[in-house]
Amino acid sequence: MTDQVTAADSGSSTDIPGKPTSASRTTLSHIMTHADTNLLGTVHGGVIMKLVDDAAGAVAGRHSGGPAVTASMDEMAFLEPVRVGDLVHVKAQVNWTGRTSMEVGVRVLAERWNESDPATQVGSAYLVFAAVDADGTPRTVPPVLPETERDERRYQEAQIRRTHRLARRRAIRELRERRVAEGLGD
Repeated sequence: MTDQVTAADSGSSTDIPGKPTSASRTTLSHIMTHADTNLLGTVHGGVIMKLVDDAAGAVAGRHSGGPAVTASMDEMAFLEPVRVGDLVHVKAQVNWTGRTSMEVGVRVLAERWNESDPATQVGSAYLVFAAVDADGTPRTVPPVLPETERDERRYQEAQIRRTHRLARRRAIRELRERRVAEGLGD
């Protein structure tokens, strides 16, 4: 895939140089403690979601070269419970870019802090971030340049998710407008 095709597909301005996927990829690691647990004694899903949002935000800010805010989170999947003492690794990367927005994919892995067993994937999520300036106005982001076949697959899958998000938003808006027109209101 050429840089020119990537920029055209993403809707980004071609006058901003693209950035490779690896330029903003990051891993955030954290040992889970008793303060992170829920009533069942496992790590609270909200704690994991905050780590996911933190890692994704760092990636979005790196890629866009400035502040970026969470616009949406979808497909957050919890695959395995996380326990006190687990070392959690949150791996994030930009999968796709539009004109002012980016999809960030996140994988969550956990391993026992005192064992040598390999980390287990315990969750995954996709988040959309919007790049903003100091006034909160959306700003243009550089196109992401997939580097590997895996990056390319993630880019294509992200385009599919974007199409579905936009279609869902449009269908809900149309339903609400139709209900208002029929006098059914909220």
